[in-house]
Amino acid sequence: MKQLIVLVFTVLIFTQCSTTRVFNTDAATDATPASYKTYGFYEFTAAGDTNSATFQLRVEILKNVIKAEMNARGYQFVPTRPDLLINIGILVKQQIQTRQTNWQNDGRFTYMGQRNYTWKSEEIEVGRYKEGTLTLHIVETARNKMIWQGSMSGIVPEKPDTKNNTAGKAMKKLFEKYPFRAGVGI
Repeated sequence: MKQLIVLVFTVLIFTQCSTTRVFNTDAATDATPASYKTYGFYEFTAAGDTNSATFQLRVEILKNVIKAEMNARGYQFVPTRPDLLINIGILVKQQIQTRQTNWQNDGRFTYMGQRNYTWKSEEIEVGRYKEGTLTLHIVETARNKMIWQGSMSGIVPEKPDTKNNTAGKAMKKLFEKYPFRAGVGI
C-alpha cells in the first residue's frame, strides 16, 4: 500500500511539472464575443537570425496548434476577411547553462610559489539551450482592437516536434486563459 501511495505521488509530481510558463494574459472588457465566428492570421514576418532550416516548419506547427485550439472553441478559419486576426510574436534566445566549480570536487590547490596556495572558483559551461517567448494578440478586425493577449515562455526543443505534442500541450495551457467561444456572449 505504501508503495502505491509513493507511485501515485510520483506520477502526480511529474505530470504537473511543465517547462512552459503562461503569463501576461488579458482580455478586453468591451469585446463582443457573440459576433466573432471566424479567424485568420496576420502575415508573419521575421527578422534577426531566423535562417534556420526548421524555422518555417516550426511556424507552421505553431499555426496548426493555434488552429486546433480556435477550432475547439467553435471558430472557423478563413483566409480572407475574418472576424478575428491572430498575431504571433516569437522571441528566441540562446542560453548557456553553467555551474560553479568548488575545491572539493573540481580540483586541487595550485602552488604559486613561496608557500602561496590559491584556488579560484570558475563558471563552467555544461550546456546550451534555446529559450523562447511566444505572444499571441487576437484582434477584432472590424474595430482593429485587441480583444485578448497572452504570453508563454519555455525551452524550445532541439528538433521540431512534427506530431505537435510539445507545442500542442503548451498552446492548450495558454488557451486555458482565453475566455471567449465563437458566437457566445459573455
